[in-house]
Amino acid sequence: MTEEASRSAATNSPAHQPTSRSRGRLRSAAVFVGCCAVLATACTGQSSSGSDDDASKDTTINFWHGWSDPGEVKAVTSLVARFEKAHPNIHVNVVGNVTDDKINQALRSGGDKAPDVVSSFTTNNVGKFCSSGALADLNPFFKKDGIDPAAIFPKTMNEYTQYDGDRCAVPLLGDAYGLYYNKDEFKKAGITSPPKTWSEFAADAKKLTVTDGDSYKQLGFMPDYHGFETTTEHYFAQFSPTYFDKNGKSAIATDPGIAAGFTEQKKLVDGLGGFTKLEKYRSSLGDEWGDKNPFQTGQLAMSMDGEWRLGMAVDAKVGFDIGVAPLPVPDDQADQYGKGYVTGTIAGIAATSKKQNAAWEFVKYISTDTDAVVSFANAIHNVPSTLAALKSPKLAYDPRFKTFLDIAKNPDSTSTPASVNGGVYLVTIQQLGYDYESGKVTDLKAGLKKAATQIDTDIAQAE
Repeated sequence: MTEEASRSAATNSPAHQPTSRSRGRLRSAAVFVGCCAVLATACTGQSSSGSDDDASKDTTINFWHGWSDPGEVKAVTSLVARFEKAHPNIHVNVVGNVTDDKINQALRSGGDKAPDVVSSFTTNNVGKFCSSGALADLNPFFKKDGIDPAAIFPKTMNEYTQYDGDRCAVPLLGDAYGLYYNKDEFKKAGITSPPKTWSEFAADAKKLTVTDGDSYKQLGFMPDYHGFETTTEHYFAQFSPTYFDKNGKSAIATDPGIAAGFTEQKKLVDGLGGFTKLEKYRSSLGDEWGDKNPFQTGQLAMSMDGEWRLGMAVDAKVGFDIGVAPLPVPDDQADQYGKGYVTGTIAGIAATSKKQNAAWEFVKYISTDTDAVVSFANAIHNVPSTLAALKSPKLAYDPRFKTFLDIAKNPDSTSTPASVNGGVYLVTIQQLGYDYESGKVTDLKAGLKKAATQIDTDIAQAE
């Protein structure tokens, strides 16, 4: 099943589902590098020269977004209609199903048909958007209206929409990662609750694994970095990582959280049969986005995944009771159980726009108005992106979905920090992960040092 087809099949669930961005984010190094390559040549040196327009006069702004599924497009249309009702003098011309590449090209060229407001599914590009001047700094707009972003947005979302003091974006719904588990298999194995610490997680994964010669009848958890959603950044969020030091240099060679993340993942790989055996089993598993997802078929007893998986599993009519919990934390961070990796859609104002005040009224509405955020979250089926919306009684969701709401607002939850060259540094870290789990790299300390040097080199070149 194609990504578009799977998205269409999953959209009508009564439980929360992903937006189209969820499945495209961090799929491969090519995605990262492609975005960064475009950004490296786009929009540098632009200034915010369009902030003197009169937002009280009749005007039309252009809003470009990436949603394409009919249900998602309908949700965006409703969001815009509510804004236009509240601001009858501001009309919004909507252009959907637009990639980051097209957005970057339009931001660079400007003109009447270029976007005034854009949304992107790639938080990794915030650093480039901000540092290049592609998107306007929103700090003056927030200050003018007396809005404190830190008091409006969850801590992690507030952090990943700015870079080096420049807030060129706002969060527009989000994703949170947690642990899905098969309650029936837990009961059979005598496990009474989901694991909270990493040692409990490793023990449960072994107990839930049923081997079948050189393969498995059931695997407790698929730890490989090539697995679905088991990327380095999703793992490492549980280890409180520091990716860069105060001088902007890579800290992965010295940060204990990064080393611990690599080490504990490798122990999982070795403890569950080794890389070769796991990879052979992984190659036999079904598609991530179809009904044959290995967690949904019972081939995996536990799975790391985002909030959308709940609705997809319900739609697939799985034959077991689904449990949802936060991912486990290192044993020495047990008091932080409940945190996780958080990311999401961002929105911003084009620096080339001559209608930035009108554009701000739209951006402010879709990102800070509680009813607007809640209605959009209910329709798109993602995590709301304001603290008030996360607590709103109007928010509709499967009770199990509350786990992801709690992860999103947990102050210990983290995301990957913005970088001037986007997500290139994550590609480097992920490659080390592949090499380390497979045995190609045996000296982790040396591998981390080499990767840190590469990250610093790449950033220096981008600057």
